[in-house]
Amino acid sequence: MLKIPHPYYLCSAEQSRFMDEKTISDFGIDGFTLMEIAGTRAADFIQSEIPSGSHVIFFCGKGNNAGDALVIARLLSQQGYQITICFLSGTDELSSDTQKNFELLQKLGEEIEILNWEDFNPTTYDFIVDGMLGTGLNSDIRSPYSDAISWINKQEIPVFALDIPTGLHADSGHILGTAVQADYSLSFGALKTGFYLNQGFDTAGEIILCELSFPNKYKKPTAKLIDRSWVEANSPTPKGKKHKYDGGVLYIIAGSEGLTGAGILAAKSAWSAGLGAVVLITPKGLLEIYEKQLAQIIKKPVGDRDDVYFKESHFDRVMDIIREKPGKVLIGPGLGREEETIRFTQKVLKNFEGDLVVDADALFALSKMNDWNKPNNSNWIITPHPGELKTLLNQDINDDFDRLRLTIKKAVEEKITILSKGMPSVIGTESGDAYLTGYETRIFSRAGFGDVLAGKIGAYWLTYSSTELACFHGLLDGFEKAQQYFVENSGSLAPIDII
Repeated sequence: MLKIPHPYYLCSAEQSRFMDEKTISDFGIDGFTLMEIAGTRAADFIQSEIPSGSHVIFFCGKGNNAGDALVIARLLSQQGYQITICFLSGTDELSSDTQKNFELLQKLGEEIEILNWEDFNPTTYDFIVDGMLGTGLNSDIRSPYSDAISWINKQEIPVFALDIPTGLHADSGHILGTAVQADYSLSFGALKTGFYLNQGFDTAGEIILCELSFPNKYKKPTAKLIDRSWVEANSPTPKGKKHKYDGGVLYIIAGSEGLTGAGILAAKSAWSAGLGAVVLITPKGLLEIYEKQLAQIIKKPVGDRDDVYFKESHFDRVMDIIREKPGKVLIGPGLGREEETIRFTQKVLKNFEGDLVVDADALFALSKMNDWNKPNNSNWIITPHPGELKTLLNQDINDDFDRLRLTIKKAVEEKITILSKGMPSVIGTESGDAYLTGYETRIFSRAGFGDVLAGKIGAYWLTYSSTELACFHGLLDGFEKAQQYFVENSGSLAPIDII
């Protein structure tokens, strides 16, 4: 059972409301207190980024999002900031806690400029706080909020969004007509799933979690954010190897004429992850190519010298090879789509009772099977990109939110682990848990990166004996090597650069 710190939980709007309501009604911390905590945490962060004496304009709606903004305005005013507050819908029907904070603000006697949108006459400001609309938004933004957003997005000063940028859907990450382009999103109580889906990643800016006093028992996430800190804490220390086969072997079934590069990348990637032995199983006609490129990799050819793709007749010999020593199997890189190769691949999928990473062309062969018929004693990790996932599911995938939902559903139904590549990458497990990457993955969308990832996943599955940890380490390893590359080099990233 993975132990994942609550700050990495990704929650929907409904889950956030549930935490808020249960903390108020059952646990006994009132909403006004929670608002004060939220505003204090946000004010502390703003002060760490913006010097005292700066002029801030707050854009506020009527609800509790505005109440959070008013807490911040009150606290910053006491620290020497110049405060302007613009109410988009006036001050007549504020929520009860927002009204209380408005009254407290007025009691200060400070020179705080308060105006309505109709009276807004832009002057020079140093930064903006968006307290207009929060996570409850489900329809397109209308005027005057859309007008305010248009003005905000034209300014070249820092923008702090409270809880979520106004106009961004908290669950799906879709922009509802228009949205504030934030530099910082100060998320209250929990990170929102929508930050990492669809347009969320490019809208929310840097995401800062402002913890609230929600008891852990009320925290029920949609997914969790993958982070090196908790991945390492959940990863057992790899044991020392007595010999090269100690700890198992990764068998890679790969290659066809014209597609040998995929097997080369996967094998090199697996070897770089520290395995003692990587065995490449390939048609005999391709052996010379691999001998030149993979000196440290064990090669096991099957068939005759004129065989340049896998055939159904190779099945028995391939199964004999992977039974020689304990290990795990990666099938798919560069297999090609010859009819005989598809039949060979499907036979492996139906009959191999062991741990199998299914990638690339093996996924195509899987998609042609009416029933996946996974053997009871086998465990699968499948690694589809969005197009492959659509083919496997035989249905349209409308967006990243849909992809997250369908990945979770299919992983549970088939009792497998699915690493759905894309932006973000999504991991669904047979238990129904889901995990997302919180970093830029679009740089890996070119040919070859998937082969590198598949090799790493196979290697780390041997190292950590967990499908989830294999996927986490594979993703993080590639990302961190990419970061290092860009620090040390200029130019575009190639798959070989993250091996």
